[in-house]
Formats: sequence, C-alpha cells, structure tokens
Amino acid sequence: MRGVRTVAVAALAVLTAYDVSQAGEPKQGGILRVYHRDSPGSASIHEGATYSLNVPFMPIYNNLVLFNQSVAQNSVESIVPDLAESWAWSSDNTTLTFKLRQGVKWHDGKPFTSADVKCTFDMLMGKSQQKFRQNPRKSWYDQVNDVSPNGDFEVAFRLKRPQPALLSLLASGYTPIYPCHVSAGDMRTKPVGTGPFRFVEFKANESIKLDRNPDYFKKGRPYLDGIEFTIIPNRSTAILGFVSGKFDMTFPTEVTIPLLKDVKSQAPNAVCVVEPNNVSTNIIVNSSSPPFDNPDIRRALALALDRKAFISIMFEGQADVGGTMQPAPAGLWAMPREMQETIPGYGPDINANREEARKLMQKAGYGPDKHLQVKVSTRNIPIYRDPAIILIDQIKSIYVDAELDVVDTAQWFPKVARKDYALGLNLTGNAVDDPDQSFYENYSCNSERNYTNYCNKDIEKLFDEQSAETNVARRRKLVWEIDKKLQEDVARPIIFHGRTGTCWQPYVKGITVMSNSSYNGYRYEDVWMDK
Repeated sequence: MRGVRTVAVAALAVLTAYDVSQAGEPKQGGILRVYHRDSPGSASIHEGATYSLNVPFMPIYNNLVLFNQSVAQNSVESIVPDLAESWAWSSDNTTLTFKLRQGVKWHDGKPFTSADVKCTFDMLMGKSQQKFRQNPRKSWYDQVNDVSPNGDFEVAFRLKRPQPALLSLLASGYTPIYPCHVSAGDMRTKPVGTGPFRFVEFKANESIKLDRNPDYFKKGRPYLDGIEFTIIPNRSTAILGFVSGKFDMTFPTEVTIPLLKDVKSQAPNAVCVVEPNNVSTNIIVNSSSPPFDNPDIRRALALALDRKAFISIMFEGQADVGGTMQPAPAGLWAMPREMQETIPGYGPDINANREEARKLMQKAGYGPDKHLQVKVSTRNIPIYRDPAIILIDQIKSIYVDAELDVVDTAQWFPKVARKDYALGLNLTGNAVDDPDQSFYENYSCNSERNYTNYCNKDIEKLFDEQSAETNVARRRKLVWEIDKKLQEDVARPIIFHGRTGTCWQPYVKGITVMSNSSYNGYRYEDVWMDK
C-alpha cells in the first residue's frame, strides 16, 4: 500500500508510517478521547521542556511555519506555511522575511498581526519587560538581532550571521505565536491561540479539554468537535482503558514494544505505529558538585554502560545506540557507526570497559571496600523510572551504590535546571532534527537546558561554525566531529535512542506519527472519526 512501511515486532506486525491520503472522505464531528501520561506543569508551551505540554496544547496554537503534519520525517523540504503565507531569505542569508495571513483572529476575537510575532520573540530573546518563568529554548535565538514588523502583515528576522536552521526551529511544535494582549501568567492557565482548537479547561491531575474553533482560518478544519485528555499516570490502567474502548487513542509514542503485544492481542483491530521518536535516554551529572566534578568519575559512569542490555530489556532489541543526534535512517545528521564505535564506552567489550571504569573509580578513592553512595534522580513516569532502575543495577559493577529519587513532572525541569541534583537519568527530546537545536539547547554554556554545567568554549566555536555553514555536506562532517567530541567529553552520556508505539482505534483517521521528532505532530486539524 502506498505510503506505508511495515516492520515486525516479535510476531506482531505494526505500521511504521501512516498515509492520510488512504483514509477516505473526512467526516465532521466527534470528540477525540486520549489518555495523558501525566499532569503538565502549566499550559504554556514556551515555558515547558516536555511533550507532555505539546500533545494537549499544540492544537490551540499556530506557528509562522510548520512541519507538514502528514509527512512522517521532518525536514526543511516538509515545512509549510501556517500564520505566514510565504517567506524569503535575503541574498546574504541574514534576513528572513515572512508575509503574514490577513483576517486571522485570536480565540478571544482580537486580530492577529505582526506585533504578536514581535512580542513572542522579544519574550523568547529576553528583550521584553514581561518575562517567561522558564525559557528553555532561549538559546535557539541567540543569532537573532531583532524581529522587525513592516506594517501589520510582514515581519523580518534580522540575524547576526547566517543560520540556515532558523526556519526549522520556527517550524517546531515548540514555537507557537503568543498574543501580545495576554500575559505570560494567563497563558499558563488560560491560553489563547489562533489554532484549530480552543482551550476549555485544565484540571491538574484529572483532565484537559479543548473544543473546535469555529473561526479557524483554514476553512473546513478541524473536523473534530473537540479533544479530551484524561490524565492516567499508571500505564497499565491507561492501556486497559484503550483496549476496552474508553479511549480513541493512546498517548502518542508512549506504548512500549512489549505493551504493543498486549494491545494487539486484546484489541486486534487497533492501528499501532512504531517509530523512532528522537528522544535520547541519557545520564545527567552535576559536574560542578563533588564528587562528579571529578572527570574520572564521570568517565567511569559512561564506561559502565551496557547499552545493548538496556535495549534488550526495554525494547526487545528495537532501539538504537547513538550519539547526540538521532541515529540513521530516521535521523538526518547521525555520525557513521564506524566513527561512533571508536568512542570510549561504545565498543563491544563491556567487561573491558568496566575494568577500565573500576580503575578510574579506584584512582578517585573508591573500590571494593569503599563504595560511592548517591541518589539517581529521575522523573516519576515509567519511561524515566524503568531505565533508571537498570542504570542503578549496572553501576554497582563500578563501586557505586545508588537509590532512586523520583520527582513529579511539574518539578522535574525546575529541579534539574537549578542543578538541584547529583546524578540523574534523563530523557532529552529533540524538538527538531537539526544540530542547532540539540547543540545550543543542551550543551551551550548558558542554556537553561544545559543541566550538567558542561561548558567548552572551543566546542561552542564549532557549534557556531556548523550553524553558519550553508553547504550541507560540509556541515554534516562538522556535526559528526562535534557529536564525537561531546561523547568523549562525557558531556551527557547517551544510553540509547528509543522506538515507541502509538495506537488508535480503527475508526480514527488522518493521524501521522513523526519519525524524527515526537514534538511536532499534534495539531490534530486533519484528524477525523469514521463512526
């Protein structure tokens, strides 16, 4: 069938892409019922660092541009207009100008203009009097000098130097346009957008409800009358709700490979999609706090990892070993495997790696008679807790005795951003498959999402060099060099890149699961129900 690829998960066949053109003639009406894995800290996407926010709240907003919601692999070629009708680069690649749609209204009836675009990005760049409580992606816009309106329906981004990735950053689900006339505080609890669905209510730890925007500028969209998210942190309870027909769709990319078998055995007609999600599971280490200010201990932790054991236990072998950038073929910037295998700790001899790790620990003063006692902090949801337990077991082999410290979602990002931890098990979701997003956001010295305090000015110069490079082949080689160096520096040891499932009932149509970002595919304006 055109547009569909198939892989085997044990004996279970599941789709890995879904072509909305095969879905038939869309029908109007219905409430899409989805379970949610946990309770987001607020409704403000710009202040969050988890797709627990994007999934329920992205339908409220529009971007200037957006990755095509029906194309599984995000790329520059799949970027389409949203609030912008068109865009153009200047001849020197330092000005990006957007012509904006006219006649668009915010959900409260006020008109959308270029002033809203400027307000949004002035806040993101820290230039406005009003401030975000957290601003995890401020580093995305370090190369933007200013955002300049030209009348109500044109706006220009003026850059300090060329940055080809800027358009992709603007297409992310993390880059909605906010209204000038609504405060940052109100956007946390009563968000106002221009998108296909309007905010109705958010009851913490219970539910989130949206309804159809009848004045949406894309005529005939959305098809659904609304979306209701029921918050169920217990994964087994949530899956039972789906297979019993209580929910039309699982929380996106949250169904593990083992659980897919349960779903298909109990709900054989369900459509299940497995894709890489551009989320790495990694170790974060507070490198400014003893004992982890000692680089030997950080290197020992990285050498102790048996990555294939994680993948075997959690994914039945169906996940990927990689560096910072998402592994190929879904990832467009992955370093070659032969280059990756030269990095200490990535080689196949786990026993030799751990013997080297034990020597480093002994050099630091630990050994069979003196173990390092530490807490492993992690977020209190299964996709964090499960690998954290495996990590605790593996690092016993290098004289580290650890206990689990679980943290609620609402507190996780603030806790690690203020470096209130020693050792952590983290998931890093990459909102765009582009090095600028990953490198600056997670590894630049002053980024809020640089949880480990890693700071290497020489590497930052390479960040800038690859960012300004307009030749893709030359840029790719620079990216490989940087990624290799980040792993050698033990900046944030990458354990694996996951592959996870999304399921929906057979009457739900028009869904596409993104293969190289789990943050960008939740507009739902093309989703409909055939029942």
